[in-house]
Amino acid sequence: MAASSVCRAGGAAARALLRGARPTAAALTLTRNRGAATYAQTLQNVPETQVTTLDNGLRVASEESNQPTCTVGVWIGVGSRHENEKNNGAGFFVEHLAFKGTKNRPGAAFEKEVESMGAHLNGYTSREQTAYYIKALSKDMPKAVELLADIVQNCALEDSQVEKERGVILQELKETDNNLEAVALDYLHATAFQGTALARTVEGTTDSIKHLTRADLASYVDNHYKAPCMVLAAAGGISHKELVDAAKQHFSGVPFTYKEDAVPVLQRCRFTGSEIRARDDGLPVAHIALAVEGPGWADPDNVVLNVANAIMGRYDRTFGGGKNQSSRLATLAVEHNLCHSFQTFNTSYSDTGLFGFHFASDPLSVDDMMFCAQREWMRLCTSTTESEVERAKNYLRNAMVAQLDGTTPVCENIGNHLLNYGRRIPLEEWDARIAAIDARMVRDVCSKYIYDKCPAIAAVGPIEQLLDYNRLRSAMYWVRF
Repeated sequence: MAASSVCRAGGAAARALLRGARPTAAALTLTRNRGAATYAQTLQNVPETQVTTLDNGLRVASEESNQPTCTVGVWIGVGSRHENEKNNGAGFFVEHLAFKGTKNRPGAAFEKEVESMGAHLNGYTSREQTAYYIKALSKDMPKAVELLADIVQNCALEDSQVEKERGVILQELKETDNNLEAVALDYLHATAFQGTALARTVEGTTDSIKHLTRADLASYVDNHYKAPCMVLAAAGGISHKELVDAAKQHFSGVPFTYKEDAVPVLQRCRFTGSEIRARDDGLPVAHIALAVEGPGWADPDNVVLNVANAIMGRYDRTFGGGKNQSSRLATLAVEHNLCHSFQTFNTSYSDTGLFGFHFASDPLSVDDMMFCAQREWMRLCTSTTESEVERAKNYLRNAMVAQLDGTTPVCENIGNHLLNYGRRIPLEEWDARIAAIDARMVRDVCSKYIYDKCPAIAAVGPIEQLLDYNRLRSAMYWVRF
């Protein structure tokens, strides 16, 4: 509807242009060349990421641009993977309390200070990271750094706020139970990494949230919020020198060393081929997730697997294109009404990962959709074509350049890269890695991770038609003569 409105509004102008002189062939060639050069120039003209390490181990990184706004954030290498069964959900709980006031700024004063800047404050917790970030006018960068430092070092954790947020989190857990896609992916972690820290959810359980005390939360912060595992990242119209000066002023008090009895040693989370089934025939749609073990963040195979995922594609009934989509699996889904939606994922952690797909389908279509999805995996391992790889590479390039839209994704990119890779990987380097991939590489890497491997499976809803595990395992290879 919006597109047609634009066409109607621009109709008179378009007719006027058509009545004018048509561009010559040389002009068209020049336009095409200018467009082709723009992509290469975009990669080359990305500002350099400057990184400075303070005396206490805190890394300060920034990318300067001519923006009137900036995003400043603290990325901390700690998440639910650093928790145990007793304090599961502590990181998520602390993140909720972080914006409720500090020891220097009570709740109301903290909120007024943020509002007076016209800033946007946000945060998130994952299995291996916690982040707090502020988007504000560039001139307010020093104040943003001061607020972030206060959050990290002086979170109030008042008893009244702890009890209030406990109720909020318990309500969120109830709402999460209604998100069957999220439930299926949590179950997938639970079965794939059973008995390890990655099996637990980020939000914790109802039981653990009910029993977490203020002392538990304070201990979590004291044990894990340390300068060497933090990155202060910024992007936008800021000066790196000013950022470093502000960091030295406000973050110098972040401890450098860990307590002797609280050094965070990550447990090796071994992958297990197994399944979890939560059958409920009262639900209208079945949610199925299947994955094999993927590589960790720093493994170069990740780029190839992302190309493979782009070949497999994704689909939702709300998409246009119908059966003319480039993804073969999407075409089959449309032609035979196999599912409501499907998407692929390549979730990486420091030493392992999950490479797989999730789909939602009607109860009587589960078997057909699983058959087609696993067959598409086998095709990636055996008969991927160069044309498919080129299309997927262009898709990844588009997604890569889209990271430049806005200061917040750039800032997040900086923080994540420094935590996961130890450096900010330039877009030119990513482009070179993508360009080096061919169909043979995709077939070889997919065979390495997918072919004849035991998958982890999570299924929720009316899943009577989902075949038993051994039958699904037998579809992870083809008998070829």
